Amino acid sequence: MRILIVRLGAIGDVVHTLPALAALRRAWPQAYIAWAVERGGAARLLANNPCLNELIELDLRGWRKQWWQASAWRAARQAAGQLRAFDVAFDFQGLLKSASIARLSRAPRRLGFAREALREPASALFYTEQVAADDRGHIIQKNLQLAARLGGDVTGAYEFPLALAADDERFAAQHAARGPFAILNPGGGWVTKLWSTAGFAEIADRLWQAHGLRSFVTYGPGEETLAREIVAGTQSGAAEMLDANLKQFVALAKRAQLFLGSDTGPMHLAAVAGAPIVALFGPTSARRNGPFAAGDVVVERFDLDCRTDCYRRQCSHISCMKLPVELVWQGIEKRMRKAELPVLSSK
Repeated sequence: MRILIVRLGAIGDVVHTLPALAALRRAWPQAYIAWAVERGGAARLLANNPCLNELIELDLRGWRKQWWQASAWRAARQAAGQLRAFDVAFDFQGLLKSASIARLSRAPRRLGFAREALREPASALFYTEQVAADDRGHIIQKNLQLAARLGGDVTGAYEFPLALAADDERFAAQHAARGPFAILNPGGGWVTKLWSTAGFAEIADRLWQAHGLRSFVTYGPGEETLAREIVAGTQSGAAEMLDANLKQFVALAKRAQLFLGSDTGPMHLAAVAGAPIVALFGPTSARRNGPFAAGDVVVERFDLDCRTDCYRRQCSHISCMKLPVELVWQGIEKRMRKAELPVLSSK
């Protein structure tokens, strides 16, 4: 059997689809499984995945920008050729572009979510089977419901197949050897997901004073200024910027005593790594996208009606992310107690 998974990005979306990939591999150990993904960070995360036979990288943005050039058309035709001859195609994204890619595979079975669970309901026109899914729970469970249509057990602990290289582990080990640490990730992709850099700086000082934890401030493309402001804003000097690629980040998070950040790719990668998490949520739903370990803590506001089904990338006030430092610190202390970390001093 030849199975195609379509989940184009972003990083968090790909992470949330990995348990479905693992379930399909368990159910069909001899199947040829390919994944169609947008070129970029998510594709690098999937490289050398132990559950995949093929990774099909699509430069959709590049092709759109250079649609008049013959080279773009040749690359698109070559990618279309890779998409052919599949028996089953899964669209885990629910957009017209992802459903179109599933249709290009010419798979006789093309599975997607039922219309009411789709981000773009017209995508259902490209499916041969629509799978009802509970959209009230975590997105991982929703994805597993789609994979379950092909058979196999989707119960039990989530599996996140990733391939970390020896160099990734060495990178993390070198930094962990300097002593216990926390990861602070101020980025969020959307401006509406950002917490204040001053708040992060104060937390870094408190982590050092109360728990003896240094803070690595991680960042993605275009987020260097946020990280720099945090480091400059600390009084203890116990925070430093750390440039890590996605797989290095996972290896580092496996060794972290704490991760603090919002609903973004690094938070989801920290969950994969099993790091103790305190997640800051504003416009998005923690019920759908939040960390899933029993001990992890979400800090959010419940006094704003506008948070319901918000998902706005722009906002005139962003009240949902105006989280008091003391509230965030209480969440950290709660998570620390669950992790049984020693308190070195209290100030």
